[in-house]
Amino acid sequence: MRDVVVVFARAPRLGAVKRRLARDIGDRGALRFHVATLNRLLRTLVAERRVRTVLALTPDRARLRLPVAVKSVGQGNGDLGVRMHRAFLRFPCARVALIGCDIPDAGPQDALAAFRALGMADAAFGPAADGGYWLVAMSRRRPARPFAAVRWSTEHALADTLANFAGRRVALLRTLHDVDTAEDLRRLNRSAGPVRRAARHATRDRAVSR
Repeated sequence: MRDVVVVFARAPRLGAVKRRLARDIGDRGALRFHVATLNRLLRTLVAERRVRTVLALTPDRARLRLPVAVKSVGQGNGDLGVRMHRAFLRFPCARVALIGCDIPDAGPQDALAAFRALGMADAAFGPAADGGYWLVAMSRRRPARPFAAVRWSTEHALADTLANFAGRRVALLRTLHDVDTAEDLRRLNRSAGPVRRAARHATRDRAVSR
């Protein structure tokens, strides 16, 4: 059975995505950034045939046009930890990596690195610079409640999650940056590579989004 990569995403809807970023650049700019980043991630993952890619959306009944053919499932009810755990439980016989869609530098090479790490570890995390994490991968040796008592959207999210893995082998991948503010977007715009397009398109809409 192939390893599974689950992309966790909010359906692209005006005013419902990247709300902190939208306060700086407007709802339309934030939506454009979200769509560009999600589409790029899906394209690159689907092109990697060594893994199976699944898109987990919220709200559950959201429908959207995707740039590639990929299976879409609903995240279900509950807080973020409950929904993430449910995504892992969908694939009880596979190794699973769950990756967020709002880290422009993330790609299939990170999912493959996570699965390589699972050769020795029970879990692998991709730390975010703000104290959270953008990827979590687990083998079938999973804690009963891997995401219990996590303070989501804070600098404690990774540390709280790691506490649930006490006594287990954990690997940490490279640290990447989320894009939550206009300053984050400017930093991305100064970087090299194809991810710059998402920042350029988002900032282009700033004047008409307000």
